[in-house]
Amino acid sequence: MNKFVIKIILFIVTFFASGRFSYSQTRPASPSNPSILLFHNNTGVIPLRGLADRKIASVNTGLEFSTIFDSLVRKYADVKRYETSSFRTDSLNLDNLAGDHLKFYNTLIIQVTSLSLNDPEIIRFITENQLRKSIIIAGFGELSSLKKLDFATGPVIWNTATDAEAANNSAQLIFGGIAAKGTLKQTISAKYKVGAGYSTEKTRLRYSSPEAVGLKSADLDSIDLIAAEAIREKATPSAVVMVIKDGNVIFNKAYGSHTYEGNEKTRLSDIFDLASLTKVSATTISTMKLYEQGKISLNKTIGDYIPNARKSNKEDLQIKELLAHQSGVTPVSFYLKLKPEEYSADSSKAYPVKVADNYFFKPGYFREMFWPAFLKAPLRNRGSYTYTDMNMYVMKEIVEWQSGTPIDKYVQDQFYKPLGMYTAGFSPRNRFEKEQIVPTEDEDNFRKSLLHGYVHDPGASLLGGVSGHAGLFSSANDLGILYQMMLNNGTYGGDRYFKPATVTLFTSKHSAVSRRALGFDMQDPDTTKVYPSKLASPGTYGHTGFTGICVWVDPKYNLIYIFLSNRVHPKITDKLYQLNIRSRIQDVIYKAVQNDPSEAPKY
Repeated sequence: MNKFVIKIILFIVTFFASGRFSYSQTRPASPSNPSILLFHNNTGVIPLRGLADRKIASVNTGLEFSTIFDSLVRKYADVKRYETSSFRTDSLNLDNLAGDHLKFYNTLIIQVTSLSLNDPEIIRFITENQLRKSIIIAGFGELSSLKKLDFATGPVIWNTATDAEAANNSAQLIFGGIAAKGTLKQTISAKYKVGAGYSTEKTRLRYSSPEAVGLKSADLDSIDLIAAEAIREKATPSAVVMVIKDGNVIFNKAYGSHTYEGNEKTRLSDIFDLASLTKVSATTISTMKLYEQGKISLNKTIGDYIPNARKSNKEDLQIKELLAHQSGVTPVSFYLKLKPEEYSADSSKAYPVKVADNYFFKPGYFREMFWPAFLKAPLRNRGSYTYTDMNMYVMKEIVEWQSGTPIDKYVQDQFYKPLGMYTAGFSPRNRFEKEQIVPTEDEDNFRKSLLHGYVHDPGASLLGGVSGHAGLFSSANDLGILYQMMLNNGTYGGDRYFKPATVTLFTSKHSAVSRRALGFDMQDPDTTKVYPSKLASPGTYGHTGFTGICVWVDPKYNLIYIFLSNRVHPKITDKLYQLNIRSRIQDVIYKAVQNDPSEAPKY
């Protein structure tokens, strides 16, 4: 028998032994993966929704690639990982796990295998917990093992493979990163009969590769070179780049370390100070929501919403003027004029506002110092374009007046929690370990300390780190979720956050004197300027941040580009701008998307 025939026989034996003959489709290179089947989804639990109300734990009972599985589910929601082997001495102790660790979780994702289902303790663990919690079973192995789950009442995702790709795909299917397709071709048990299986739709980001959307990975390789240049030239010690095309994360890499001299390598899950990206990722989207609810009108004025602004020169400034930076308001700053008695190294009733480590400020800065000075400040060049943080200080106040809620809580409740953006928010040191947060400036002139998890912007710091122009922190992944929702015209994960018309209104130009939309920045039509990229299409919108941040959304190419860095560490430097790092990376992306083999534009 020749070698070719032997190979054919081995392939047939392997194919049938794998169990993949027992359902209707073969595995294509597509967003759905028919090696995964979904059962018991009659109530539509999968893709998982209602993330704001779910406290989720993932429990592995034997999957070899559970680390990959859990890393994927954590891209969609705040999921706590448990290994049953971590709770055993000489035998599996699932009772200890269930009683001491899982009692406050209402949703369990339980990873099982054909082998682990032979353990009666695991069967008992699932049986008992499905009486009081929402249970999702992610199974791996031979289809014949499904009969051991006849008792299951919740969704069962079964993957006939047990490798790293299987772990990745099953995790994404749970949250709608990929769709479920296919049905059983044979009966396994009384409950798992021929034809059983549910189909679902893709509703969230898929984590994939350039090839999944018809691009070439090699065409994006030069991003690594540009990022390495930025670090080598000390433009920034740390960076994360994310590229999303057609709802697929096709590039996501972390570069460098938190500091030039440190050993804390940059991770994809690291949290960065977003600086002025706060303007659009918190304040503007809050304004959009209140606009839809009829609580904010673009044609109304500051005086219409803030009583103590009446009888000032600001009372008739319209909301649309503030959002477009055409209000003519002038800057107000106090932080370099503070007297020693106005701050303290220790927290107390007199000094409750934490501005940085060992720096506490008196309460009432905005009400007693900033706001009166702002109302008295002159207006200059109203109607012309002058970018200033002052507009978003005011918009924060209007959002809070009209929502009746502090803006940090409002964006959490309305957007971040339901979207699964668990790293996004203000005051990250209250929720995360310092090691997950990338430091910014080692400041000399104000707080005189390394700013690590405290907002870099001085004005925002005096407001306790919560302002309309700065103060937001996030990972790249969570920004990807937010801006995919925007690119989807207001929907994500099966839920609607905005009407399409609202997204269009706020991301379109309305001014004859500015490139700006409402809150959002846009591609500059002046071809002599590089903003944000010479290859960006006219409808591109987004924003940049002083700490070395940008997000750009290009609806024409169904494309999102995210760049996070801490270019202000250890001191503020302009090298990121001088080297055009952000624009050059964006050019590489556009060249790949446009399938253009020519050299990138020169700057």
